[in-house]
Formats: sequence, C-alpha cells, structure tokens
Amino acid sequence: MNVTELFGSNVFNDDAMKNLLPREVYKSLRKTIDEGEPLDSNIASVVANAMKDWAVSKGATHYTHWFQPLTNLTAEKHDSFIEPSGDKVIMQLTGKSLIVGEPDASSFPSGGSRATSAARGYTAWDPTSPAFVKEGTLYIPTIFVSYTGETLDKKAPLLKSMTALDAQTKRLLKLFGVECRKVSTTVGPEQEYFLIDEEAYLQRKDLQLTGRTLFGAPSSRGQELEDHYFGSLKTRVAEYMKDLDEELWRYGIFAKTKHNEVAPAQHELAPVFTTTNVAVDDNQLTMELMKKVAKKHGLVCLLHEKPFEGVNGSGKHNNWSLSTDTGINLLDPGETPEKNERFMLILACIVAAVDKYQGILRACVASAGNDHRLGANEAPPAIISVYLGDQLGAIVDSIVLGREYVPKQAVPGSIGVPSSPIFPIDTTDRNRTSPFAFTGNKFEFRMLGSQASVADPNIVLNTIAAQAFADAVEELSEAKDFYKACKAYTAKLFKEHYRIIFNYNGYGPDWEPEAEKRGLLNNKTTADAVPEYFKQENIDVFVRQGVYTEKEVIARANIALETYNKVINIEALTMIEMARQDIYPAVNGYIAELCSVIAAKRAVSEKIACNADRELAERLAERNEAMAEAVKKLETDLSEMPEECGAASQKMAHVIVPDMEEVRRCADGMEKLCASEYWPFPVYTDLLYSVK
Repeated sequence: MNVTELFGSNVFNDDAMKNLLPREVYKSLRKTIDEGEPLDSNIASVVANAMKDWAVSKGATHYTHWFQPLTNLTAEKHDSFIEPSGDKVIMQLTGKSLIVGEPDASSFPSGGSRATSAARGYTAWDPTSPAFVKEGTLYIPTIFVSYTGETLDKKAPLLKSMTALDAQTKRLLKLFGVECRKVSTTVGPEQEYFLIDEEAYLQRKDLQLTGRTLFGAPSSRGQELEDHYFGSLKTRVAEYMKDLDEELWRYGIFAKTKHNEVAPAQHELAPVFTTTNVAVDDNQLTMELMKKVAKKHGLVCLLHEKPFEGVNGSGKHNNWSLSTDTGINLLDPGETPEKNERFMLILACIVAAVDKYQGILRACVASAGNDHRLGANEAPPAIISVYLGDQLGAIVDSIVLGREYVPKQAVPGSIGVPSSPIFPIDTTDRNRTSPFAFTGNKFEFRMLGSQASVADPNIVLNTIAAQAFADAVEELSEAKDFYKACKAYTAKLFKEHYRIIFNYNGYGPDWEPEAEKRGLLNNKTTADAVPEYFKQENIDVFVRQGVYTEKEVIARANIALETYNKVINIEALTMIEMARQDIYPAVNGYIAELCSVIAAKRAVSEKIACNADRELAERLAERNEAMAEAVKKLETDLSEMPEECGAASQKMAHVIVPDMEEVRRCADGMEKLCASEYWPFPVYTDLLYSVK
C-alpha cells in the first residue's frame, strides 16, 4: 500500500480540480474556497460535469447532497446520474443539481420554528468542503435551509460564525498594521470510543437501543491497574485500526494518532488539525466509518459518552486555533508573550468571551450522555474555567495583582542517563482537568461529548470570540496612543474576567465552593444548562454577529431539550422492559433453584442447616422485590410528565434519572449474587475483555 497515493483518492480535491477543470474555472473556484469570494454561478455547469466524470470513473452511479440536520447525524438522499436520451440514458449532473437540492424538510427537528406542514427545504453546495465518492455515490457537502430561510442544520451557522470571526479578527489586526485576506479557525477533534464484540452487543438490548449499559455491576477488574492507557494493541483492535486508517486516508482525513485509552476496551483516534468546517465534515464521516469498519471485524464501535458505569467515558477534545492566510498563528505567544501586545490582547478577549458567555459554552456541549461524564475523573467539571498554565498565568497574575513578572525560561531536561537525549522542558504544564485549556498555541475545549457534532462548540467559540474582537475594535479604534490604550484595555479585560481563570486541580474538593464564590455557573445537567440559550444577552451575541436569528437560537435550545427528554424517555422505557422481562424472572428462576436445593438437602438429612442457601435466596428475593417497586415508581413518574418541554426536562433530570439510578442499584446488586448461567445478558467482564 502506497499511503501517499491512497490519501485523498476518493476526494474531489485540489489535484483533481486542477487536472479536470479549465484554468479560469479552477482559479474562480479557488478564490471562493480560499478567500470567501461569492461563488460564480456561471462556472457551476463546468464544475458539475467534471465532478460527475471524476465520480463515474470511481464507480459512482448516484450523487447526494450530504447535509447535517439538527440530529448530530448526517442525512442524504441519493439520485442517479442517469437522464433519458431517446431509448437510452446518459450520465449527467447539471450545474443546478450541483448547487441546489430539495429534500423534504418536514421530518427533521425544527424546534418549533416551522410547522410540520411546511415541508419544503433546500440544500445548497458548500464548495469550501470537498466532495467525495463513497460506496458508489458522489457525496456533495451542503447546507440545509427551510423554504422561509431559517437554517435547519449545523453547517450554515458554522460557516456564518467563521465569516463573523474572519471579519472581526481582520478589523482587530488592522489596528496592529497587519493585513491579510482571510482569518480561519482550525480544529483537530480527538475522538474517543469503545470497541466490543458484536456477539455480546447483540445480547444487550440497552446497548442496541440507547448506546449505553443501563445495568451492569463493575467487573472485578476495571481500570485501577492503569495498564490499558497506551498499552500494546490487541490483535483484532490493531487490525481494525489499520483498516480504519486506510479508509479514512482514502477520504483525505488526516488520521494521525491511535492508541488505547484509559478504560478497558477504550481507544482514541486523533487527526491533524484542518479548517473548521472541513474538520466538522471529516469528523462526521469519521464516526460513520468507525462503525462500518468495526462491523467488518465482528466488532461494534460505541460512541456514547458513558457506555459503561465505573470506568472512564469518552469525550472529543476540540483543539481550536486561529490563523491568517499568511501563516500567522494568532494564538502563538512567541518567546516573550508579556511583550507581545497583539497576542496578549487576543488572549484577553478570548478569556473575557469565555467568562461572559460561559452559560452557552456549557450549553453547547450538553446532552443526556455527556451528563454522565462531566465532573467524573475522566472529564472536566461542568464548571467553565480557563487554564493558562504557569507562564501565561504568571503574566496575567502580574497584570491583575500588580506583581512584578519574572520570566520563566525553558530549560534542558534529562533523565540522568548519559546516553539519553537532552530535551527542552516547556515553560508550562498541561492540565487535563480544565474544560478550556491553553496548550501552547491553541485552546483545547475538553467538554465535548464523543458522539456530538463538533459544529456546536465551534459555532459558539467563533461567535463569542468575534464579539469580543468587535468590542476591542470599538474601544481602541479611536485611541490616540494605540499601544498604550491596547495595554490598558488588555489589563481591564483580565481584571474584569479574572474569576474565570483557574490554573489548579479541577477535580479538587475545593473547586466547586470556590467557583460558587466567584459567581461561576455550575449547570450539571442538560436540563439546567440549555436554558442559558434563552437569556437575551446570549441570544443577542448570535444575532449581532449574524450567526443565528433570535428564532433560530430559541429553536435550537428547544431541540436540545426535546432531544434530552426523548433520550431519557427511551432509556427509561428500555430499563423498565429489561427489568421486568429479563432480570426479574431470571432472578426468580435462580431463587426457585435455591429453594429446590434446600428442599433436596433436607430430603437427605433434616440436620443440614442450609443457612447459606436460605440467606442468599432471601437476599435475592428482597432485592428483586425492591427492584420491582423501583420500576413501578419509575413507570408512574414517567406517566405523569409535564407537557411543557422545559418543565419535562427538569423532571427528567431530577426525578426520572434518580428513579433509574435506584432501579439500577437494585439490579446491579443482584448481578453479583446470581449464578452466571441465570443472569440474562453479558456482564461487564464479557463486554470489556472479550476482544483479544
């Protein structure tokens, strides 16, 4: 296998465009892609024909407008290239068909922004994200809007947020005398996941219907030996990862790093960073391919944030940076960041934005699955804070507290063995407990759940950063002494938003009370986090930057709450079904066997006490009845759900979820007491250790 030839072979990339398009058409399309110039509709037919010929040469017979509705998944409707030509057919893709499609929009979530009867929707080509061929179909990345113009997807607002950040950053840079054509955000989303055996998966109704185990006592061995992280790959896992890499490379996805994660059966894939909208498309395709490739190996890829209780869940670290088309990384502090006025101002603006809009930054990663993960040992707490590290933290402290800053220089390090290499020790450490951490020349937003779309947090990050830069321009554009005013404004932002900076252990017991004293939000559940979108100041930032209308913000908040309610409802119904139909009768069957054993022993001799058998039968019977009562309460509470979405989400979070936890507590207690041949489905040891 020649990786350089394989890479991007299924993508209508720059090489393909350069080879297949007329020079002027190619140059026009590149200006749209590189500089954000409006697409020249006159070239559409030429591009469409070239794209069709290329796709047909790759075995494609159909094309689809590939879009991202508000479901965290992708959607597609396939049309063949064939067009009638007398008694025969020709293969054709018109410019109009390339640019615009019309799928039925009525069955996609709209959050109340439109009636079900308003069915018409349009997909529009996103030329900045390359088309590709997959399984005999040409996939054309698109945005998705309604007949009345509301955005119905995640791509359109993402592109708008990138446009807003581009415009506001260029305004800010102009004050420093820096000219550029385009400023782009880049993202490298790390992806965590679990691999389990398909045969065991098919015996677990909860995994099939909800993506996580609703029942399951801890295995005798979990992650306490800390031997899985970066450990040697099991044979089937290594073969899966090899095939996945090759598949991703075919689609031009920069899959770079792969390794075992902390929990047994948990792994991670990390790509090289790329432009944000392309990174979002790549990640959606990555998640789809991860699942498909797993099936070829008799495996199932679990992307749920918390498929197994008691071991680490899975996240998706969002590495976010900001660069000009001239190659300047605006988050690179340089050798002396304290003297780098431009960097310090940009840093202060981002810190201020994160503090001011912490509510929506937490809300954009809220989901039923992520609620199980945030605040546990494998994920940052639900409290938003910014980690700057030792060097930048000391600089900011000196500004805010009036201390003298003493620069800390990188020093050479060695393990003390003559033959070992000398390596530079960084001027700052990493903080894995921080939700939003500066990591050298980028920010790592670590709160995103593993199955979520990367679009949502980047829409928020781009928007709030754009607003902070716009505020800075308004403040500084008329300054007589710009650098003096810049330094003063930077200090002002750090002082006003100092509370959001936390450079210590986010898992420590003192952080929650400390965060409360600082006035930071601590919305632990989706039901509590999402209503932040309804606050007027949070709506206004999206409207001012042209990313959402007020109606669209409210619609997305409604969809988030509706989805949360539906997910918890499905989990609760599945739990009731499994408890009643599987666990309760199975345990009763084992109790009956114990009673038969007691009777048989008595038949042999009346002197046999049978205390152990009797005690076990009594404990199981007591817990089984307790579980039945807990199931009954869960069912009753579920049947008395408020109609209003917000009130229903509150009940789901604060009544139904605790009800489910009680059912699980009873069931998991019985699992350890019940004979293995009676337990109705594979246990954690089977699920986490069956792949060799």
